[in-house]
Amino acid sequence: MQGITREWIDKAEGDLITAQREADANPPNFDATAFHAQQCAEKYLKACLIEASIGFPKVHDLAVILNLVLQIEPSWAQLRDELDALTSLGIEVRYPGTLADREDAEQALHTARTVRKLVRESLSA
Repeated sequence: MQGITREWIDKAEGDLITAQREADANPPNFDATAFHAQQCAEKYLKACLIEASIGFPKVHDLAVILNLVLQIEPSWAQLRDELDALTSLGIEVRYPGTLADREDAEQALHTARTVRKLVRESLSA
């Protein structure tokens, strides 16, 4: 595995730790959970692209990133709906008008962990 790929994985792991910590805080910060879960999934998908030497635009839309990943992992198309929901939630909670709740946070963490598992298996990380 390339060193830069490992750096992306380490950053993704940090986001997952932060997402879980915010979900477990008293009081919990479900907005931060959703945001960091989105960041975790994004960084894991980008690590997969980097390891495969596939360039990607500077975007946070997980569907755009997934479309590139499908070149090397076509079975991951099943993630599209979950990634679309995570993208929307991760962006919307950064601004007034949208608040994540416990269910949102749990779903965001579930999606991030699913992406983590798939990428780590793919990269043998």
